[in-house]
Order: sequence, then C-alpha cells, then structure tokens
Amino acid sequence: MLILSSPGQAETKVKNSRFLAEIFPVHTPEEAKKAWKFRKETYDNGGHIVYAFTVGAGQNVSGYSDDGEPSGTAGRPVLAVLLGSGVTNAMITVARWFGGTKLGTGGLVHAYSDAAKAAVDAASFTELVPMSRAEFTLPYPLYAECKVYLNRIGFTADSEDFSDRVAICGTMRSCEAEGLQTFLRDLGNGQIPCKIIEI
Repeated sequence: MLILSSPGQAETKVKNSRFLAEIFPVHTPEEAKKAWKFRKETYDNGGHIVYAFTVGAGQNVSGYSDDGEPSGTAGRPVLAVLLGSGVTNAMITVARWFGGTKLGTGGLVHAYSDAAKAAVDAASFTELVPMSRAEFTLPYPLYAECKVYLNRIGFTADSEDFSDRVAICGTMRSCEAEGLQTFLRDLGNGQIPCKIIEI
C-alpha cells in the first residue's frame, strides 16, 4: 500500500473540453468533502468537479461523486484509477470546463480516467508503514533501560510524565508492537501492562 509523498496535478483536453485533475492527501471522508467543497467555491468552471477518495490502511473507506455528469461516467472511473494505483489516504478531483462538444458516456469515462491517471503520474508516492500507538506506565528505576530499547526500535514518545512512576505514550511501526510488549513483560515481571492501538 502506498501514500502520497507529494501531490500531483495534470491538465488534459478532449474535444476542446479541459480537465484539471489533482491528487492530494486526505485522511477522512469529511476532509475529502471539505476539499471538494473548497474547489467548488474556488474554480469558476461553471460545472462539474468530480471526485473520488480512499482512506484507511487497506483502502477500506472510499467514495466518489459524478457531480452532475451522467451516472457512472466520472466518479466511478476516477475511483477505479485511485484504487488501482494502490494509494490510500488520497483524493482525486477533476474539474471540467466544457468545450462545446458533447463527449458521450464512453468519451466521458475515458476523459475522466485519463485525467485521473495523468494526476497520479505527476505525483510521488512512498510505502505506507503501518503505525501503532503504545501507552504504558513503569517504575522509575526501569526507565533508563526501557529508554534504550525504545530508541532502538524507533519509538517516538509523544509524552513522558514523571512521578513515582513514568507514564509513556508514543508511536512506533506496528511490526515492533509485539516485541515491545514482550520486552515490557520481561522487564517488569509481567507488571507493566501496555496498551497498543493501531493508528
């Protein structure tokens, strides 16, 4: 699975109709709808701004809109390009400026697909690394040894609260979660419970 490392934008023309496609990161359906609404308010194209998005570690949440184009001719082809690219947490919008010649349903499918592909080709991607959040509390005398281990696995602490015990909260690659739990169990003789949440 991939995520965007830099967004992409491309412009295509079909029979004088102009298509401006953009791919950029989003993390929730609500964020996707806000991005679409912003473009509707910003672009003076007098018509359609089609969109598709997918979010989640396995592209498990997705959606699209034809925005007034004939059903199935715009949003669905754009979503197919997005899903086929293997990217998640991303959205493609395609704004169309009508050029005076109707493209027909087949022509629209090809035009929107080609525009979406051009935006994907203009973007850069990186491998999605699943991350997890860990929360645990340990006795202060065990902190130094724990800190050495956390640094070794690339743990990023969001907070460390010191009192008679040390409460630690942070993130790491999900592949390190089981090892952390084993380490803490051994370090504290089973007395350091660790809460792990995939993010």
